[in-house]
Formats: sequence, C-alpha cells, structure tokens
Amino acid sequence: MNGTNLSSPAEGRVSSNGIEIVYEAFGRDSDPVLLLIMGLGTQLTGWPDDFCTDLAGRGFRVIRFDNRDIGLSTKMEGAGDYDSPRAAFAKSLLGMRVRAPYKLADMARDAVGLMDALGVGPAHVVGASMGGMIAQIMAAEHASRVASLTSIMSTSGARGLPQGRPGVLWRLGARPKSKATEDIVEHLVTTMRMIGSPELQRSRAEWAEQIRKGVERSYYPPGTTRQLLAIMASGSREAALARITAPSLVIHGDADPLVPLGHGEHTAQCIPGARLEVIEGMGHDLPPVLVPRLADLIARHAGRGGP
Repeated sequence: MNGTNLSSPAEGRVSSNGIEIVYEAFGRDSDPVLLLIMGLGTQLTGWPDDFCTDLAGRGFRVIRFDNRDIGLSTKMEGAGDYDSPRAAFAKSLLGMRVRAPYKLADMARDAVGLMDALGVGPAHVVGASMGGMIAQIMAAEHASRVASLTSIMSTSGARGLPQGRPGVLWRLGARPKSKATEDIVEHLVTTMRMIGSPELQRSRAEWAEQIRKGVERSYYPPGTTRQLLAIMASGSREAALARITAPSLVIHGDADPLVPLGHGEHTAQCIPGARLEVIEGMGHDLPPVLVPRLADLIARHAGRGGP
C-alpha cells in the first residue's frame, strides 16, 4: 500500500479476528497512526474526507474502516439466535442478559486485528458514538495498543444516565416507506436532521448528497440491528473506564438529542485524568463547520498540534 497521498486515500481489505475488514488510509505510512472508529450503522465514510485530510496534513496516518456488519466489511449473517431489538430493549431496562450475535468487545478485537494486519503499533484511537464505546474498550482491554483515546458523543453505558429525546429514540426504530433508493435517502435525511446539530445544521440537500453516496456504497439494515444488540448486550463500562491509563479526551455536544451531554460528562468522570471538551451547539453528528475545530482538538491531544 502506498499511503503518501494526503488527499486521496489508499484502500484495502484485510483479515481480522476471523472476518474481513475494509479500510482506507490517508497520509504517510511513516507517520503516527490515528485510528478512526465510526458509530452505529455508519460506514467509514461517516468520517468526513476533509476531517481525514486535515489530520493527515498535521502529520498523522489516518485510518478509517467499516466495522463488521456495515459497509463493505463482513456481514455477520447466520450468527445464530438472538433477541429482537424490542425484546433486547425490555431486557436491558430490567437488567436482564441480552442475547446478541456478538458484543462490543468483539468489535474492539476487530480493530486490534486490523492494526495487526497493517503492522501498526500503538495508535491514537478516536471513536464516535458506538465507535467511542469500542475505543474505550480498546483503551481498557488492549492498553498497549492505544497511545491516546478520544471519545466523541459517546457514553459509559452506565444505568441511570439521561435518556435521549423520546421522538428521536422512536425515529431510530422507523423504516423507509419502500426499498427505493430515494425513499431510503429521504428517510435517513429526516433522521439525521433530527439528531444532528440544530444550530449548525446542514441543508437538506447537503445531507441528501452525503447519504445517497453512502446508500449507493452499501445499505444493510440487519447489520445495524445486530450492532445495536451488541451495544445493549455489552452493558456498563464504568469499571473498565477506571482502568484506562492512556491520555483521554472526551468530546461532547451540549445539543445532542440522542446521547445527552450527561453521558459525556460521566465518561470523563470515570476515566482517570480525562479532559472533557463541551462543544456548544453540537448534536449527534460531525457538522462540516466544526471539522477544523475537532481536528485541532484531536491533533493537539495526540501531541501533534502544529501544521
């Protein structure tokens, strides 16, 4: 792989933890690695190109990848019996064990396996939403592989934290009115405008352009369902967060309607020495207007703040 082009990613597929993982890498092979882990049902393209090229220009080899069950990585079909989302939600409220085809710890091992396949040593690990949960597990369970941790709009998974807005939570369970691409795009645009940053909002047309590209690349709702079960089956990470020794930054928006700010605050409280950065007006997305600020925060946290 030749990863010397800062603006055009090198692409590849590797075997990791018994599955195939598809990834893209920006920047020079010789630079410190910054590993980006995306959230629930979101492909590697959820990390904006401008964000990746900005960080590559600051001296990082930026690697983004499709988690299992999403994008172009292995789909976990035939994974056996597991709970429906409704049953799993009820069980999680009651503190009962949720049956899932895999857990977040398996997804963390996928990421470590990707690093192994690419010959990557300790990396600066950045995760958003579910990706933040996976990154937290990596920092706790695979400490030697994590040079620094950045957890964005994520949670500790502890019980009793503030709930997302009911309308938003209901929306996540809704489905497009048909399997036609335009209906799928319209459905996802409405969803993202509900959970995105209210004061930093992209236009409907901008959302539609981004989402259409993703749908044309891959659209696989069963994978999102199984990832959701993995979250519910994995429970609280409070004890694991207390074991993290990597320098840790927690970034959270004060306008997040899906994972309220209290989740980020609790995450930072649980990790020894963690720093909390609250972004005014940020919801549960990565608005283009915030890309330079987010890249700067992450680069400085990883110790390479200069251009």
